[in-house]
Amino acid sequence: MKIIVIGKSGQLAWELSQLTSPEHEVVCLGRNDIALQSVTAITECLQQQKADGVINASAYTAVDKAESDVDNAYALNAKAAGNLAQACKTLAVPFVHVSTDFVFHGDKGVPYLPDDEINPLGVYGASKAQGEQLVTEVYPELSCIIRTSWVYSTHGNNFVKTMLHLMRTKPEIGVISDQIGSPTYAKGLAKACVASLANDVTGIHHFTDTGVASWYDFAVAIQRIGFELGLLDKVIPIKPITTAQYPTPAKRPHYSVLDKSSLASALPKLTFSHWQAQLHTMMTILKAEQF
Repeated sequence: MKIIVIGKSGQLAWELSQLTSPEHEVVCLGRNDIALQSVTAITECLQQQKADGVINASAYTAVDKAESDVDNAYALNAKAAGNLAQACKTLAVPFVHVSTDFVFHGDKGVPYLPDDEINPLGVYGASKAQGEQLVTEVYPELSCIIRTSWVYSTHGNNFVKTMLHLMRTKPEIGVISDQIGSPTYAKGLAKACVASLANDVTGIHHFTDTGVASWYDFAVAIQRIGFELGLLDKVIPIKPITTAQYPTPAKRPHYSVLDKSSLASALPKLTFSHWQAQLHTMMTILKAEQF
């Protein structure tokens, strides 16, 4: 199966590129390789590539910047998603589109189901929600939307790397403790996307690592594992702070844990791992790459 990944520089696209195997050839296309604002150009490109399936790992993910860069956020997160779905429908190839926990308001208090009402708080979440709507309307027959959250990888910029940098350079840090979600290692998400594509999974589903955490909990675990592995040579105080103490241009959901049972039912062989175990795995690889 030849899988075309839309996206080249992001964390998920990079992890997908590592999954090339005798069963699956993975080709990543960046913004210079495919014109996402033209259905005709997308269709021709996918035909030339002889695509057997497409995974959209491209997104406008600068949550705060999106508040003032509305047109570009919607162009990539909504219009491009709909265009990709239309091209895949024309070619009758399966399509997996990756979305976000930010489509939810965050006031439910228990894990969100795929069919729960969406009510995004900001432009990023609203643009991703519109992308979901377009994909569902255009290509319900063979499209799958996978919502995820708090993604990190050894590749690219993310919370884990930011925390390690701050822990090396600051005497203490404050981290938000009243936003709750599930950290997700992009390697596991990549495997879930490929499995969904290969098995023609359709509809909206959720994938994250298991367990829940606040950003504060996440940071504490990063420091503990980082010190154990020798990525950090000292331990600094980490202070829990509230969202109100750290205002940002975009509002974020206070609680965005995602219920993963529908994807687990659709893909019985897919493994779900606890976020702390996955974090340890990623940081072990990070150490090997850095030293």
